[in-house]
Amino acid sequence: MLELTFTRAKPADAEQLAEFINAAYRGESSRQGWTTEADLLDGRRTDAADILDLIAGAGSMILQCRRQGDLLGSVHLQKVDQQGHIGMLAVAPAMQGLGIGKRLLAAAEAEAVQTWGVNHLVMAVIPCRAELMAFYERRGYRRTGISKAFPINPEMWTPKVADLSLELLEKCL
Repeated sequence: MLELTFTRAKPADAEQLAEFINAAYRGESSRQGWTTEADLLDGRRTDAADILDLIAGAGSMILQCRRQGDLLGSVHLQKVDQQGHIGMLAVAPAMQGLGIGKRLLAAAEAEAVQTWGVNHLVMAVIPCRAELMAFYERRGYRRTGISKAFPINPEMWTPKVADLSLELLEKCL
């Protein structure tokens, strides 16, 4: 089993995290893994300014997963009311399938409980990504049937397919 460390991101990590998350979600580099959005969206997923805002925000953190100093994964956590919101879970595409995502998600859940005392977690996932929905369902998340429009941000990304949406998943701890 890989020896992994999980730590909260600091402002100095923002640029590296933005590059890492973009490479995991979009473009040719993301195609090395099974969680790519390259067929659904063009452009960037985030930028360093967005990451800095998430790190500095009240009730918000980014958890990093590293092995011997190398960044292998990250996830954003945010407390909204009495819920923990999980988003932007990313694992290095070449390292996907080794259990890093499972361990990162478990660490994120534990961090949300420890830091905020939440017992209900939610996330939004593109429902046409059946393999990703199945991954989260195997981790105990359930589909709510609640959908919302995919966010529009033409300065950052452009959809390649029509009618993209997000479905809310939830998990009670």
